[in-house]
Amino acid sequence: MRLKSKKVLVTGADGFIGSHLVEHLFEAGCDVRAFVYYNSFNSWGWLDSLDKKTLSKIDVFPGDIRDPNNVRKAIRDRDIVFHLAALIGVPFSYHAPDSYIDTNVKGTLNVLQAGMECKLDRILVTSTSEVYGTAKKAPITERHPFQGQSPYSASKIGADRIAESFFRSFGAPVTIVRPFNTYGPRQSARAVIPTIITQLLNGNTEIKLGSLRPTRDFNYVWDICRAYISISESDKTVGEEINIATGAEASIKEIAEILIEEINPDAKVIRDEQRVRPEKSEVMRLLGSNQKIRRLTNWRPQYDIRAGLKKTVEWFKRSKETNQYKTEIYNI
Repeated sequence: MRLKSKKVLVTGADGFIGSHLVEHLFEAGCDVRAFVYYNSFNSWGWLDSLDKKTLSKIDVFPGDIRDPNNVRKAIRDRDIVFHLAALIGVPFSYHAPDSYIDTNVKGTLNVLQAGMECKLDRILVTSTSEVYGTAKKAPITERHPFQGQSPYSASKIGADRIAESFFRSFGAPVTIVRPFNTYGPRQSARAVIPTIITQLLNGNTEIKLGSLRPTRDFNYVWDICRAYISISESDKTVGEEINIATGAEASIKEIAEILIEEINPDAKVIRDEQRVRPEKSEVMRLLGSNQKIRRLTNWRPQYDIRAGLKKTVEWFKRSKETNQYKTEIYNI
């Protein structure tokens, strides 16, 4: 199936990955509707930073993923939904687990039910590598066991299994898309790479971080968007859950060293205890296998970690939106 001229809905379109995916789908010739979180400021999140000419051709739909009627209205007359709307911060999930169930599990259920009612051609549900927990065996394939090491990861495990049940029970055209750690322009300060970059660009010589030992499989956001498109265009991916991963890993310490070298070689890292996650909750190793996505689609990662970090730093240096980043506090 080719995406050109397809009517698509992106939930979570106001967020980091969602806003980039909206751009990529628009450039691919799609009729794009962008579901954003309703708020009294009438903010469309990162969509507000898009080129005004592009934004004028996108149907922006303010709503709430937790409201089934709202979701049904947004999905009506669409062909494909890319479901990215979620609460994603691990530390905040310690404080507000109820909201993660409401948004991530119930929100996904709303999308699935509306998608079935509206007879969508495809439903892509976004998962996370956090569902695997610390790797028992690496690289992590889609057959790796699930471990709910935080309320966030537990909520996403629940959402994934609801999605699987709709495929198995009702024949819903569902694919579970599982990105490993994504980074790039527009990512919030809740993530480690923007945390390091913004502290450095703010002139800090002491960079506050939590544990430096965990390793992650970091994926540049444009690679992630291309993967979504490749998965949606392949008929072989229906009913599957698919990792998006580079197959390479780097520790938080290594990432910090690369960014310090790039921005301010005189800076050093100090341990901030409030940023250290509970021992049994911290995921120590995430290294993904991308063999399945390579087998089912034509996708291949284009950015290694140094190339992706360079482009990310360039964006933070020139972007007017970086004044939104509160480098003086720990963003959860």
